[in-house]
Amino acid sequence: MCLWLTVINYRGGPVTATASTPVVSDAAPAPMSRRATLNAISGLILGMFVAILSGTVVSTSLPRIISDLGGDQSSYTWVVTAALLATTVTTPIWGKFADLVNRKMLVQLALGLFVLGSVLGGFAQDASMLIGFRVIQGLGAGGLLALVQIVIADIISPRERGRWMGLIGSVMAVATIGGPLIGGLVTDGIGWRANFFIALPFAIAAIALIQATLHLPDRPKRAIKVDYFGAVLIATGVSLLLIWVTLGGSWFEWNSIESFVMIGGAVLALVAAVVVELVVEEPIVPLSLFRNRTYALSVVASLSVGVAMFGTTIFLAQYMQLARGATPTESGLLTIPLIVGQMGSSIAAGQLISRYGRWKRYLVTGSVLAIAGLLLMSTLHYDTPYGFVALFMFVLGAGLGMVMQNLVLVVQNDTPAAQLGAASSGVAFFRSLGGTAGVAVMGAVLGTRVADLVREGLTGLAPEQLAGAQALADGGIPDLAELPGPVRTVVESAYGLGVAEVFLIAVPLAIVSLIAICFLPNKPLQTVTAAQRLAEEAEEAAVELADAELGVVAEDPRDAGHDGRAGRTPTA
Repeated sequence: MCLWLTVINYRGGPVTATASTPVVSDAAPAPMSRRATLNAISGLILGMFVAILSGTVVSTSLPRIISDLGGDQSSYTWVVTAALLATTVTTPIWGKFADLVNRKMLVQLALGLFVLGSVLGGFAQDASMLIGFRVIQGLGAGGLLALVQIVIADIISPRERGRWMGLIGSVMAVATIGGPLIGGLVTDGIGWRANFFIALPFAIAAIALIQATLHLPDRPKRAIKVDYFGAVLIATGVSLLLIWVTLGGSWFEWNSIESFVMIGGAVLALVAAVVVELVVEEPIVPLSLFRNRTYALSVVASLSVGVAMFGTTIFLAQYMQLARGATPTESGLLTIPLIVGQMGSSIAAGQLISRYGRWKRYLVTGSVLAIAGLLLMSTLHYDTPYGFVALFMFVLGAGLGMVMQNLVLVVQNDTPAAQLGAASSGVAFFRSLGGTAGVAVMGAVLGTRVADLVREGLTGLAPEQLAGAQALADGGIPDLAELPGPVRTVVESAYGLGVAEVFLIAVPLAIVSLIAICFLPNKPLQTVTAAQRLAEEAEEAAVELADAELGVVAEDPRDAGHDGRAGRTPTA
């Protein structure tokens, strides 16, 4: 069927474009009411609740899980790293698909994969099997990480998003705080395997709610051309690099054939990926985005934020349980100050950003607080008074809460709507990349440092005091309750000092994040949604194409009429 687009010619009369001219909707989607917006994002909120609950409900149990499955510090690190690795390499792929196909369907698919991996984890018989199931969980997490922010941008403008992020932040905080508490109670009562099934009924409800309530505006049709080759190259290069960082120094020497092969393979794959992304029509990571100063600097900041965010939450559980002797339940309670700081600052900053439209001051403040929190956490010992530990965690959490979500907001505010999926997932990708690499490096440092400190500590004990120390010599994760007093003190001291040094590693990266944020362009927040912007961009592109086909070019704005509007003149 022939469709026609009318444009205004230089005489002011109608000129009819040909049927080949792109067709756009008559108007951009109208803004949604608050009630309609709440209905639309209710399923997304529940989906995020499920994702966070599935992760946090297990976090405090990991030391117990790895101990029961016969794993060591390397296994502990890999259980975390495997999920982060899968999340990292798939996040940009999910984001690119969001620019091409049905976003609602993608959210439901990602949620289903995430919960499938969680449920399978409950049947793991050894650490290797658990690591494999965590990969499946990570595939779904990559989708949720990228897609939820993209869909929210479709229906809520950057200026208004802060108010809604307060609600979303509250729900996330409930899952973040409640997960460790529930996980600890279940672990101490029923057993750790039950933790993997807790989120299943919520996930089923979330998928159904998204189907019933999420109605996204129609998007202009685009040819679906997926850069599979680029996706494989990116995944291969990043995976080799992260595996090398994780295994180097423990499974093989840094200066070894294995290291050279992995580094060389990663470099070749990533260079090839850059070449492919430059020439394909629909790149997974559009390199043109890096010409945008906001995007480039946000990527740099996201790398270091990822290290601080993932590293603190993961290794705090080990500090609480292996340096302070807390149970999984107690560990969840003891880390509440971190979550309270993160939740409170995220909600407060979001409300202030929406009210006044200024965002940069909160990102800078959050970066400074994150640096201060990491420095304070690097002073920890196994016997540091808990009041100080709680204060340190609160400061760090407050800093992370101001920075994490707002980096995505800033990028979405300064990116063409047609590339919103790739840009949003790009920031999430580099945040996950930083977190994955950071956890791998931190885990390697912690394992090596703890082993050295334990060996030094054991040499000072009498032979009769060394009962139960064999497992420590083998590098296993100890069960403090089964260790004699002198050996237990050695282990607690080693983990206290080791975790403190891990936090110190993140400080230079947090400083880099602060510098990048200081140089971000301080652009005002837009008041239209991504769907409205996309409709406007499509309309402008259609008019430009129609003008080109009809031999019409826009006049210089300085030659516009008395009303300030530029006219159009025919070409020769």
